[in-house]
Amino acid sequence: MRNTYDFLVVGSGIAGLSFALNAAKHGRVAILTKSEPRETATRYAQGGIAAVMYAPDSIEKHIADTMKAGCYLNNEEIVRMTITESTDRIIDLIALGVGFDKTASGTFDLTKEGGHTENRVFHVKDSTGEEIQRRLLQKAILHPNIQVYRDYFVLELITQHHQGEKVTRRREDIKCFGVYAFNQFTNEVEVFLSKVTLMATGGCGTVYEVTSNPLIATGDGVAMVYRAKGIVEHMEFIQFHPTSMYIPGVRPAFLITEALRGEGAILSTESEHDFMLRYDSRGSLAPRDVVARAIDHELKLSGKKYVYLDCRHMGKALLQERFPNIFAKCFSHGIDISRDLLPVVPAAHYQVGGIKVDSYARTSIENLYASGECACSGLHGANRLASNSLLEAAVFSHRAYLDASVKVNSVELNHDVPDWNEESVVFYDDNAEIEKFKARLNHLMTNDVGIARSFERLEHALDELAVIYRETEKIYRVSKINTSLCELRNMINASYLIIKQAMLRSESIGLHYIE
Repeated sequence: MRNTYDFLVVGSGIAGLSFALNAAKHGRVAILTKSEPRETATRYAQGGIAAVMYAPDSIEKHIADTMKAGCYLNNEEIVRMTITESTDRIIDLIALGVGFDKTASGTFDLTKEGGHTENRVFHVKDSTGEEIQRRLLQKAILHPNIQVYRDYFVLELITQHHQGEKVTRRREDIKCFGVYAFNQFTNEVEVFLSKVTLMATGGCGTVYEVTSNPLIATGDGVAMVYRAKGIVEHMEFIQFHPTSMYIPGVRPAFLITEALRGEGAILSTESEHDFMLRYDSRGSLAPRDVVARAIDHELKLSGKKYVYLDCRHMGKALLQERFPNIFAKCFSHGIDISRDLLPVVPAAHYQVGGIKVDSYARTSIENLYASGECACSGLHGANRLASNSLLEAAVFSHRAYLDASVKVNSVELNHDVPDWNEESVVFYDDNAEIEKFKARLNHLMTNDVGIARSFERLEHALDELAVIYRETEKIYRVSKINTSLCELRNMINASYLIIKQAMLRSESIGLHYIE
């Protein structure tokens, strides 16, 4: 089957939906999502979205905090641009119906998170992402110019390669004509042709054993663009959120938002309250890379599996009012955080690097844009400042729309592309074997390419990954399309990029820490 659209969006989080709602003013839009449309990383974002609103905060302060958190590896022009446009994007979300919390006097109830010097985080209790996801998706589903395709797993970008041309990473005129997508209802691969395509596929947290990411976060966008010979950079910078609830074997891990520490919660061990002061003068509100490394170090010293978050002094009323979901989730596991210490552990949380984009979210491949966690804009540098992720997605998807809405008028659909070829392949249903490979990959990445690394362990990881890759490719070459198998291939690709780009960076900086 062949489908034709003006705009094609892969992913249904804030990056994809905000672009689609704007692009729909200028043409027909298809949104492809490999699971149900609400299952995105956006939905799991508890803390909020950072933007400048009130004095004494200022654009310059937010820029300074972002640069400092990113160890000044950020692109300062991109940082300035993003922060300058932050308030306008908040206003857009409010216009779409997102009801950020307000104080009794009617002003926005802004909070502070690690690395921020001012209260600038807009939130909706502790379910900010879920509220944004719900509002945007509701608008998209009802829009007459938008078609949402559920359970469509995007396999590959269509480029000149599929027309028999040689495409290399040095080639400067690679063009994207659309995508091949696997319809998981019919088990058929369909062609989606488009004038403009946006990658908004999220990150790759599931390459690690403990992750806060939804299980769909298998690095699909990065892997597809890399296979299409697009530019991917800074994948060595994987952010581990310092605090996820310690529940062995549960994936995704339940995130304990940084806003809880912003409101006064303190990290502790069994013997020491606020051990973070030994590592950083900002204590439990130091940036995420500092806190995650400190916890990792404490766990290695003690041999314990977790540290604690102490919320007991904050009072039950505040905890239930401001963090109702966290309070309820912990209570369901027998922990009353107003009376009990909460066991927490770092979890793979955010892919800072990704598909290289410019200030208008344009990739190195013509007619292809990328926004959100799958993209690398230069905003975050070596470490993302808390609550700058939703902001980045909103800003870059808006800028992608501004550019694409003009470009779409001059791009012709390319109908001269072949259908997906599945000749001489057989059905493969040994998902147990695929899951074993995934578990092996998870163990490898967690042990050798985690919070603290060494060049010896990185070399070991690359060797072991090569074995997993070869075994997986043997299966893929002779098998009909299988979603789990394709996810494994993408996870291997993302892991390869993390390892290789980590090996190329000799110094410790931000999220890349060499022991």
